[in-house]
Amino acid sequence: MGRVTHADEFPAPEFHGGALDAAAMREQYRSEGLLESDLAPDPYEQFAIWFAQVFAAGLREPNAMVVSTVDAEGRPGSRTVLLKGYDERGFVFYTNYGSRKAADLAGNPYVSLLFPWHPIGRQVIVGGRAERVDPSETAVYFHSRPRGSQLGAWASAQSAVVASREEIDSAYERLLARYPEGEPVPVPTGWGGFRVIAESVEFWQGRENRLHDRLRYVREGQAWRVERLSP
Repeated sequence: MGRVTHADEFPAPEFHGGALDAAAMREQYRSEGLLESDLAPDPYEQFAIWFAQVFAAGLREPNAMVVSTVDAEGRPGSRTVLLKGYDERGFVFYTNYGSRKAADLAGNPYVSLLFPWHPIGRQVIVGGRAERVDPSETAVYFHSRPRGSQLGAWASAQSAVVASREEIDSAYERLLARYPEGEPVPVPTGWGGFRVIAESVEFWQGRENRLHDRLRYVREGQAWRVERLSP
């Protein structure tokens, strides 16, 4: 598994013009590297292996990923979302279908996912096409959520402009009264999942001197080809 320099190995912070000098910040990645012979036959199996190792390493929210989309004018947008499922069909996350990312995907279904596992010197980048999951699958996931999260999905018109925090809190309080403890909370209309069907998956392993290992699976019909990228 990859390793990064411990905090006590860093030099004292450098300041430039009264501000921290970002250009002076660097970590030396040390690992045994990633070879083609190390990889599983397909990217979903390889992801499962790395995901289990990240979890075992104790990283906080290892399922956090950056989802990047493009709007109708070609302007990109990124946000952190939690992965809620993965298998050979793709990577799944849930959102309000009225959100900005959902609006972007309605016009352009192509998406990028980035898993930034920097504490262990790894990251995974997925490129693919998003499609809505079946409503029955959404319902199963929704009812597995904590009650507060279920109500929160109703209270928030995600990405819409609101006048104040009080407006959000008031909406939540009204929902608490509408659905008292023991009363099932229905799945909100306009809320559900997206499955990202991968077309490429890059596994990035940090190495010394910035000579990182980058191995990318590329879909070719029903098969996968692996290529090495220059760091």
